[in-house]
Amino acid sequence: MNSYFFSDMSVMLGRSMRHIFRSLDTIITVTIMPIAMMLLFVYVFGGAIQSGTDNYVNYVLPGILLIAVANSIGYVSYRLFLDKQRGIFERFNSMPIAHSAALWGHVLTSLVSNAISLVVIVLVALLMGFRSPAGILSWLAVAGIIALFTLALTWIAAIAGLSAKSVDGAGVIAYPIHFLPIISSAFVPTASMPGPVRAFAENQPVTPIVEAIRALLLNQPVGNEIWIALAWCAGIMLVAYIFAGRVYKMRA
Repeated sequence: MNSYFFSDMSVMLGRSMRHIFRSLDTIITVTIMPIAMMLLFVYVFGGAIQSGTDNYVNYVLPGILLIAVANSIGYVSYRLFLDKQRGIFERFNSMPIAHSAALWGHVLTSLVSNAISLVVIVLVALLMGFRSPAGILSWLAVAGIIALFTLALTWIAAIAGLSAKSVDGAGVIAYPIHFLPIISSAFVPTASMPGPVRAFAENQPVTPIVEAIRALLLNQPVGNEIWIALAWCAGIMLVAYIFAGRVYKMRA
């Protein structure tokens, strides 16, 4: 590893963050759209949904946070594809910098930009009446789960961006990921779903993650959901990280 790895990585992080702040489309999709969805579900559909809580925004917020992360994934793969197509990685690799710094710059940008977006969404939820009795440890646990979820999806996006042959191919990975929060317990309890849909919803990664975050925020018993959520996030992240590293060495 280059002795200046962390300084190299910070430079790449700054480069990628500047691209984020200059992209109005990214800000709208990752922050404004989840907020609009939260407003829609709380104020239009919330009264008709039997969620088992008096304050529907408390129920729906965990799913909205995960949707915001899922919305950002297409941009990760898109920016990685552009760097690969333009030969940016080759230029960086010809310089005396850590070869993996450029890739890690994109990954850390995903973490930082999503953290900023999620803070904004939580602040809006507070204005809408969201209240949490959770303590600092529960909030830290929520932040950890979401960070792992973000990393897992980011490394999947890295594989797509580095492997794609076209811009459309780089962005297509986002579409199936978008459906996972929708077909889960993010908006309605899975008990209200038809049999086959319920079976899928209860056995896909997002539902235990949503349930764990919701229980932590509402200061309720978490049970095994948190371990299932962590296992999903860590397992996906590890596998995707290994494959992304191999693809990066082959393509960059």
